[in-house]
Amino acid sequence: MSKRAVLEVIALDIEDAVAAQAGGADRLELVTDMAADGLTPSATTVAAVRAAVGLPLRVMLRLADGFAAGDPDRLVRTAHEMRDAGAEEFVLGFLDADGRVDLDAVERVAGALDGCRWTFHRAIDRAADREALRKQLDGLPGLDTYLTAGAPGGVADGLPTLLAEARRGRGGEPGYQQELLVGGGLRLEQVPTLLAAGIRAFHIGGAARPGGWTGPVSAEAVAQWRRVVDGAVDGTVGGG
Repeated sequence: MSKRAVLEVIALDIEDAVAAQAGGADRLELVTDMAADGLTPSATTVAAVRAAVGLPLRVMLRLADGFAAGDPDRLVRTAHEMRDAGAEEFVLGFLDADGRVDLDAVERVAGALDGCRWTFHRAIDRAADREALRKQLDGLPGLDTYLTAGAPGGVADGLPTLLAEARRGRGGEPGYQQELLVGGGLRLEQVPTLLAAGIRAFHIGGAARPGGWTGPVSAEAVAQWRRVVDGAVDGTVGGG
């Protein structure tokens, strides 16, 4: 029997976290400043959300818009601050100017996490060579997930890549054994196809907010996604 699929919801604050939990989310991605596609939240927010809900949460380690690491020393300090605030899981991903993985920065930050589990985020969708990136990162301590749409434009464009990578993962190919967490323009009606391919992790942000990013997470919207991710009903509309 296949395992229950994971539904991860982007949260900006306690209100979002509580609503996501009420709607049936399995995990939160905690960020701030979605105008910059999600940056590291404050330590105060991490501690408050950690105290408010019982869900696992993955905290973004990203200090500026784009995929450049910036100052690795500052990233390492930030990682320690987040751990001191109660964070136990993380999200990160850095590319160099040529679109290759910034292996030095990733290794330094992963080292500061001391074995904590982490996701390499959608920087993979902007990589010059996503297969090379996967091979380079394979075996790094704590890396258990790739958040990806399969293409920069979103899941509609990246669906063939996602299905191919799922097959390679099932085959046990090195670099493809981490969880595929699908997100980035994800729509409800795409979920059954992904489930049928053996993909068991889904990530939503805007789709959990009927009022857009200026409004809070809706427990009802999350519950609708929960039902579809559990295979209970067919998807109709909605983008994540």
